[in-house]
Amino acid sequence: MAVTTAMVKELRERTGAGMMDCKNALVESDGNVEKSIEILREKGLAAAAKKAGRIAAEGLVDSYIHMGGKIGVLLEVNCETDFVAKTDNFKSLVHDIAMHIAAAKPEFLVREEVPTGNLEKEKEILRAQALNEGKPEQIVERMVEGRIEKYYKEVCLMEQPFVKDPDKSIKDLISDATVAIGEKISIRRFTRFERGEGIEKRKDNFAEEIAEQTRKAGL
Repeated sequence: MAVTTAMVKELRERTGAGMMDCKNALVESDGNVEKSIEILREKGLAAAAKKAGRIAAEGLVDSYIHMGGKIGVLLEVNCETDFVAKTDNFKSLVHDIAMHIAAAKPEFLVREEVPTGNLEKEKEILRAQALNEGKPEQIVERMVEGRIEKYYKEVCLMEQPFVKDPDKSIKDLISDATVAIGEKISIRRFTRFERGEGIEKRKDNFAEEIAEQTRKAGL
């Protein structure tokens, strides 16, 4: 039986296991979701789901500075105990995520944070693009929905492919770390700074500057 993206998504939502682990379990079980859950539990890969309801109030605030101070990131990642927060594995995870944010420029943590206005504007652009491509109107909406999924992967941190391993998303990275470390791990918030971002930079017109200097000199 062919393993579909929808099947992998369902299994991930039910177990909290990583995407590739879910896919492999579905292949092994010939597409049987219930049997796949058993396979993941036997391998200890469904443990993340059991920890989802726990409270993670400890953790770290980390920073990452890149390109000689051109880009900077502040990030808070939570875990359950101060003991885990002090481990090298957790510190490395947090730093990797901060580095990813510097490189991938996420705007939001999860898709639920994307403002309705942003989403509607993006849909209008995608709809116009599809129509300009000559696509029939009856399939344009389906195309827009598919492209909106791609948009989420571009702007939402948890859905972005991890820069050090594009085969897994940041959500997968967190799920894998939860299993490996044995505590609930969650990204609470982040801020990304880029030098000069949002500032209208001065554009010199050298021809006008030379003309002005000539006029003042009386030449």
